[in-house]
Amino acid sequence: MIDHVTAARAIRRRVLELGFTAGKNGAHLGSGLSVVDILAVMYGDVLDLQKIRRRSIDRDRFLLSKGHAAIALYATLELHGFLSTEETSTFEANGTSFYAHAHRDLAKGIEFSGGSLGLGLSYAVGVALACKRVGRENRVVVLVGDGECDEGLIWEATMAAANFQLDNLSVLVDCNGMQSDGNKSEIMNQFSIADKFRAFGFETNEVDGHDTTALSRTLRRSDSGRPQAIIARTIKGKGISFMEGNPDWHHGVLSEALYQKALPELQET
Repeated sequence: MIDHVTAARAIRRRVLELGFTAGKNGAHLGSGLSVVDILAVMYGDVLDLQKIRRRSIDRDRFLLSKGHAAIALYATLELHGFLSTEETSTFEANGTSFYAHAHRDLAKGIEFSGGSLGLGLSYAVGVALACKRVGRENRVVVLVGDGECDEGLIWEATMAAANFQLDNLSVLVDCNGMQSDGNKSEIMNQFSIADKFRAFGFETNEVDGHDTTALSRTLRRSDSGRPQAIIARTIKGKGISFMEGNPDWHHGVLSEALYQKALPELQET
C-alpha cells in the first residue's frame, strides 16, 4: 500500500500537471492543493475501496461537496485506478467528462455531482439516514469548505444530522481561512467553526489538515453515537509558494514559466 506522504506528493504533482494542460481554461488550483492530504488519507486507509469499485449497495460514500476541488479528486481516483491517465488528461478539454466540477459517475468512483455549494451535506444527511434506517454499517463522509459553510443550507443539514443521531456521518471541513474573493475573517467571520458544530451536537475535532498521521488517527470512525465533524486546518494552494494563501489562485491559468517554477517546490514538499 502506498504511504500517505508519497500518495499526497503524487496527487499534488498530477493536480499541477492537469492545471497546466488545461491551458487558458485554467483550474481551481488553490482549492485542489488544499485538500490533497485529506484525500490521500481518505482513499489510503479510511474508505473501503473494494466495495466502491463493485458499486456495492453497502459501500462507503465519499461526497465532494467542495466542488471546486474536483481536480484533486480526479488525481486521487487516477492514483487508485478508478480513472485512467488518458481520461484525466482530458481535464477541461472540449468534449471531456472531467471538467471543473465533477459529475456523478459510480463506475468512475464519483459519488456526487459538485457545483452548487452547500448541497453536498444535505445529500449526505439523506444518504446516511437511509443507510442507518436499513441497518447498513457503511460510512458516509462529506468534504465541505469553510467558505461553503457560509451557506445556510449547511446548518440546516447539520441540525438534521444531530437530530437523527447519524453516527455513520462524518463531515470534513477544509478550513483554509479563505473563500473565492479573499480572507474569510474579512468577508464572513465564522470565528470558531468547531464551536458551531459542537453546539449542533457533533463530536468535533480539530486537526492539521496537512499532517497525514494526525488525519488518519482523527478520521477513524467514532463510537460516540453522534455525527462527527473534523475541522482540518489547511493552506490554500498548499505546496506551491506563489499560490499559498493567494486568492488569485482560487482559479487561475498556469503558464509554462510558472509551471516550471512550481515543479521543484513539489519535490521539497
